[in-house]
Order: sequence, then structure tokens, then C-alpha cells
Amino acid sequence: MSARAGVDVGGTFTDLVSIAADGSLRVRKVASSPADPAQGLFRAVEEIGGGVETVVHGTTVATNALLERRGARVVLVTTAGFEDLLWLRRQDRAALYDLARDHPPPLVSRDCVVGVAERMGSEGVVEPLKPAEVERVVAQVRGLRPEAVAISCLFAFRHPQFEQLLAAGLRAALPGVPVAASHEVLPVFREYERTSTTTAEAYLRPAAGAYLARAEAGLRRRGVSTVRVVTSAGGTLSPPAAGSRAACLALSGPAGGVVGARLAGEAAGVTDLLTLDMGGTSADASIVVGGASLIADSAVVGGVPLGLPAVLIETVSAGGGSVAWTDEGGALRVGPRSAGASPGPACYGRGGTEPTVTDACLVLGWLDPAAPLADEVRLDPGAAERAVATLTPATGRDVTATAAGMVEIATAVMARALKRVSVARGVDPRRMALMPFGGAGGLFGCALADALGMSRVVLPPHPGVLSALGLAAAAERMDFAVSFHRRLEAVTAADIASALQPLVVNAARELPGGVLQRVADCRFRGQGFEIPVPVLDAEPASLREVFITAHRARYGHATADTPIEIVNLRVVATRAPALPDFFGRPGARNGGRAAPRSRAVVVGGARAEATVLPLDTLPAGFVVEGPAVLPGGDATALVEPGWRGTVHQSGALLLERR
Repeated sequence: MSARAGVDVGGTFTDLVSIAADGSLRVRKVASSPADPAQGLFRAVEEIGGGVETVVHGTTVATNALLERRGARVVLVTTAGFEDLLWLRRQDRAALYDLARDHPPPLVSRDCVVGVAERMGSEGVVEPLKPAEVERVVAQVRGLRPEAVAISCLFAFRHPQFEQLLAAGLRAALPGVPVAASHEVLPVFREYERTSTTTAEAYLRPAAGAYLARAEAGLRRRGVSTVRVVTSAGGTLSPPAAGSRAACLALSGPAGGVVGARLAGEAAGVTDLLTLDMGGTSADASIVVGGASLIADSAVVGGVPLGLPAVLIETVSAGGGSVAWTDEGGALRVGPRSAGASPGPACYGRGGTEPTVTDACLVLGWLDPAAPLADEVRLDPGAAERAVATLTPATGRDVTATAAGMVEIATAVMARALKRVSVARGVDPRRMALMPFGGAGGLFGCALADALGMSRVVLPPHPGVLSALGLAAAAERMDFAVSFHRRLEAVTAADIASALQPLVVNAARELPGGVLQRVADCRFRGQGFEIPVPVLDAEPASLREVFITAHRARYGHATADTPIEIVNLRVVATRAPALPDFFGRPGARNGGRAAPRSRAVVVGGARAEATVLPLDTLPAGFVVEGPAVLPGGDATALVEPGWRGTVHQSGALLLERR
């Protein structure tokens, strides 16, 4: 039976979920291979067995290259006089009250920036680009021996002719060297963000392209006929297309988790969610409103601004492998450093000795030492206690109290991330439900909800591999944009439709049969940033009404008589795969009532006797009273005292504070 599989390569584990035509799921979790992520991908596909026809891959190759600065040697070609743009940035501080903090350096060194004697203005040519200048620039770039070239000239988003001439000359002279031009990568205004994104594209393209080509070839040798790669916006591209749009892969992995959370929430009848994907290395917070994930028009990864659509995600260093330590004043800290997959937490028995959040959870009794993790890894309570005990001299507390302090700090870090995607955007988290998932998310759901004043938690089916499930269900997606920059009262519906038409044609050609969504980036005159709003009928009056409503929802105010500007126009093309109803099918959990056990745990610093129930086999309608520990095949959940849960027909556990 042919199946569609999602593979999420994380820092610690690689998860695979395959969805068959009848809706049945198969799950595999293997240890990641940090030195070569493709090995974990191949091993997961091999272990699932045959029948996988399509693989949708969430990759961290671009993310890690930005974070670890392991990209290509880039030469940047730009308008003469603007060579220092990446260093000037926006002249804001890295930290408002820390005068010693610096921004991360640009992805290109200053001696690899080439100025070009040319200039476009808003209305057209100011200084022409002469053929001799193109030859000079090509010769200078060749002499710098680049691995990739970025081109970002002034006003190229509106007048790309000079960039096109430079790109043609460089591609002819440097065959095999990727050349990224800003009018192809990000044809919208804001020179700094456009240049930063184009430089990142060039920086990432060689490594991402080579990895994706190798991954696709390896999967095809293993019987997979179709390979797709998830982008930061939650859609998918073919490997060649993704390799030539490498900057859009910067948040590839986390985006799949938001897709899975949205589907699981929809199946459980919950459409307003705060989501938290807690893995081994980090935790990713996001939000789903009205059954739709929020797409931001930009993101910052590793200190590099990327002006490309991305699912709204806040990432913090609070994963199961985050290492705890004490600062010079004796205060307990957690992260940002992680034990990763190798050696991993001390309790994995792979040579790790430093205390991690996973070790703390084991010390507190939340995890079952007898239950194997991926690749039959079993947890060693003694090793966990010895690791946590190394902190007790500095904390002045015993092992249990120190472990409790570690999880309390990790909870506070994740709660701040959840506030940034909700409270900071004018959304009251108390009116929403929290969906924790990932390998460790279910252990912290109740504590996080309490920290945010929330009264509902939705634990999805297969919480440990929900990101992989979301990848399998991700739709194909392509984004197209054009700079418009007109006052709303000075344009007609025909003007807007005419500007959108080339984007519509491109979208229909690139993604036949896709659903097209037309979007306008609008702002009040004088504002520095815009809000994307749907273009329903291209009528300026309708667009004004939609924008004012969106602005009031986002900022709490809107003035109806203030002039409005359209900054950019966009077309988003999506094509969802045909998938069965893998949530809510009859018998999703039909294992019957297992005989409950009990185990001593420490919750909130207090000892308690918790009921132990198998998470994967609880039938619909089953009621769980906290405190309870719910071990499952891919993750363990903790129901804290004062919480009660009911198993929904979809398989989700709906928790409410009593």
C-alpha cells in the first residue's frame, strides 16, 4: 500500500510518520546523525519498510548553516557607495540596554564586497551601467574566487535591468558558481533586508543544493518516487526548486510542527491554539488563530534578517538536551548550549556527563527508565542523578530540588516565547488552548498553561512525532511578490488587478491547479511596517475596510480617515495533497483500559503519587485525573495535580484545570 511520509530531522532524533491510503499511521524514531543529517533520514526510511511513495522532508541544513556560520564564501556585488550596507544595518542596537553587545557579523567579509559604477533611482536610470564596467566587475569577482555570488543593486526591485546584465556576465564567466540576484530572490523595497536576504541565499545555496540532491538520490535508491521539501512558510517545493531558494528553508523543520498542530486542533474542534514544539535542542512557540497559522513576512535566524514569508515562530534554547549550569553568582541557568544527539543527556548512557533537562525530568520521576527511546536507548536514572548532583554544591539544594529548579527555569524560558507570539501581538492566551508536542512538550503542558493563566491544554495524538506528521500533510506552496507602493486613494481596482496579473500567471504556471490567494501589504502613511491583508475583490474601498479591521486587531487602534498605502502585492499558490482522515477515524485509540499503576513523582517541588497510564491506548471518553504520567511510544505526558483530561474521538487528550 503506497504511503506518504513526513521526515523531521531534529538535533537529537529523526522522526518519520507515514500515512497510508486508509489513514493508518506508522511511526519510527531514530537517533539523528549531526555530522550528516541525511543518514538519519535514510535510516528512518529503511526502518519503516517498503510502501513509502512520497517523502516530505523538513531539513535543518539551512538553519544550522546560519547558526554555525558554515556556508559558502560569498562575494557581494552592489551599487558603488552602498558597500557598507550590511554593516550599517538599521543602526539599532543588538540589546537596548547593553552597550557592549554587538550584532552578529554579516555573512560576507568586507573585502569581498564589490561596488559597481551604476545607479537606478525610483524613476529609472541615474547612472548607466557600461559594458566595460560589467567586464571590470566580473574580473574582480573572479579574482576573489567565490563559492557563490550575491547581487543587490539600488532600486533593482523596480528596475532590474542592471542586475540582469551583471548576473548574465557573472554566470557566463563563473559556470558552476551560484549567482543570486535580488530581483529574483526578493523583488521588494527596503535595501538592507533585500541585500541581507540575497546574501543569505547565496551563502546557503551551495550546501543546501548539494544536500538536497544527495538526499533525493538516496531516497530514490530506497524506492521513494517523489520527494518534497518543506519551506519556512509551511509549504513544499521539489528538491531542485528548494535548492535554488535556499533562504526559504531557514525554518523548514519547525514549520511542519505548526501544520501538524493546526490539523490536530481542527480534528479536536479547537481552532485557536498556542503551540509549543519542545525537542532535544530547542523549543519552538507559534500560534494558530481561527484554524490558520500566522505567516510573517520576515524572520531573523542566527541574527540574519530574511525578508521571506515564514510561519510565525519564536525559538528558544530550552530542549530536553539543554545543559544546566550555574553562573558566577551561583544562580542556576539552563541553555543555550545543548548536549545534542552525541553524547546527549547523561541518562542516555552515551558518554554524556553534563546535567540536562531530560536528566532532571528523570530524577523527578516523570520518565520511565524501563521504556526505550529511539534506537532502543534506555534511560539510566543513576547517571541522571550523578549529573544533576554536580550542581548541588553551587545551588545549595539536594538533587531533587535542583532538578525541580532546572525544569522551573526551562518552563519560564518557554513561557516567555509563548508570550512573544501571543501577548506581544495583542492576543490574550487565556482565551486559547495550549498544544504542547515534541519529545518533551507533553511533560511541560500543564506548567506552561499555569504560567500563562490558561485553563485548557490539548495533547495531540502522537505528540512526539507531530512535526513529522505535519510534514506529511503539508501542501505545496509558492510565493510571488512585486513592489507596488501607491496610495490607496490614488489607485483603482483595475490598477491593482493589472499589477497582480503577472504574479497570477507565474503562479498558475509554476503550480498548475493550485489555489491562489492575493495579498496586499498595507500601512497607514508614515508607518514603518505594513500588515498583509487579503485582496478580496481588488476594490480600494473593500481593501481599506479589511486593512482597518486587521490593523485594529493587531495594534488595538485604527484611524479611518488616515491615508493608506499599498506597499507590495503578493500571490500565494497552494496545492494540498489528497490525504485520508488520519485524525478522528474509528478506533484511533482502541487498546482498552490498561490496569493503572502508580509511581512517585515530584511536581511543583512537592512529592505525589501519580497514576501511570499508557498514552497510546486510552479509549475515547476515558477520563484522566492528575497527577498522572502518560508514557507513549513516541513521547510521555504529565498531567499535573488540579488538571483533568478527557480523550477525544480524534485521539487527542483535552485537559482542563479543575
